[in-house]
Amino acid sequence: MDKFKGIDELVRALDKEKKLLSDMFQKRKSLAFRTEDARALTEYKEARLRYLINHGVIRETGDFLELEDVYLRFFEDVLSANEIINVAIVKEYIGKLNENMEFYLEEKDQRRRLKYIKEVRSTLKTISLTTLTNVIDLKRNVDNTYKTEPNINIKIKKLEKLDQKRLDIITMIKETEKLISEKQPVFFASANDDALTLTLHDVRIELNEAYHGLIDINKQIVLFLNMIRRQRQMLKKLHQLKYLRDQMTLEDKTDILKIANDSNPVWMEPQARYRTRPSLAMLKNDDSAKDILYKVMEQRKLPSSAKRKEAEPIPVEFFAQEQEQEKTVNQTEMYNAFEAQSDDLFNFLMNYNYNIEVSKEDRLLLFCQIAANYYDRLDISDTLQKEGEIQYAVITRK
Repeated sequence: MDKFKGIDELVRALDKEKKLLSDMFQKRKSLAFRTEDARALTEYKEARLRYLINHGVIRETGDFLELEDVYLRFFEDVLSANEIINVAIVKEYIGKLNENMEFYLEEKDQRRRLKYIKEVRSTLKTISLTTLTNVIDLKRNVDNTYKTEPNINIKIKKLEKLDQKRLDIITMIKETEKLISEKQPVFFASANDDALTLTLHDVRIELNEAYHGLIDINKQIVLFLNMIRRQRQMLKKLHQLKYLRDQMTLEDKTDILKIANDSNPVWMEPQARYRTRPSLAMLKNDDSAKDILYKVMEQRKLPSSAKRKEAEPIPVEFFAQEQEQEKTVNQTEMYNAFEAQSDDLFNFLMNYNYNIEVSKEDRLLLFCQIAANYYDRLDISDTLQKEGEIQYAVITRK
């Protein structure tokens, strides 16, 4: 078999025959691409077909053409159309990861140690990417198996095998996490590489994401298997009913007529229709509500004069920003002033000159606020005094 001399030659060959490769990839599930059909196309001459065959891109199987496995897997992986869940390759990468860590610890040359660190980073990324890809492929295979497999027995077996694949992926995730956290802590402690630390963080996040995805897949598989079992039970009962009907013993051996007469199936009733009314907030604030209102007016045959005219634009002066100053009493400053004198809190606040107009109610409110906020710094006695209709406790500073 001939080999491509470089990336340039490979890319040119794939680009030159992209129409043929695209057609063959679409028909990869069945032997439907005949060699004579490819030769009949003007752009695919015998020499060009033979070039792809000799370089291991396609192969002849009798009268049919097929993509070689290495290119088929490449296209499926890149286009996320793969149905093969490869757990064994993850196990190989875990072994490779462990080896590179051990080689790093035994190596004394700093330049070679950096090479092993680079290999560890690359292997970690490959493990996380392959694991996530396997999870995505597993979910797609579960959906396709349940929706497209016509044979119930085969469908159940395929779902059970896919569930075993799920368990295998979980095992690989746990082995990777165990290798990182338990088996090789010395390596990560001695490597002290920022890029490796960042890669390790990303890998842990991606493995955790893959693990949660596997939990969802497990729920989906259990749901599908339960639905299949219910369908099988229902089908079995239907076969029994048909057999009794054929033997003309249905009414004698079952109470199906009574059940049918007592039932009130909803699907026999007329379809209910519900009206959706627009909200008042939408009618008030949304400009599109005008069309709805106009339609109502037309249906009720209201005169066109009833339509409201649009309001005049709001003057620009209305949006002018004006600053307003509000004078308030600073609670902290009032407490500091109270501590500097000897009067009780109530008389101090009632007789204090605020330089602004402060009502009696506001002074009482300030009295309560200071008593509550500075409780631990005040001496609140049990003695009660009264001023008019107000009864208050005597509060002094400690």
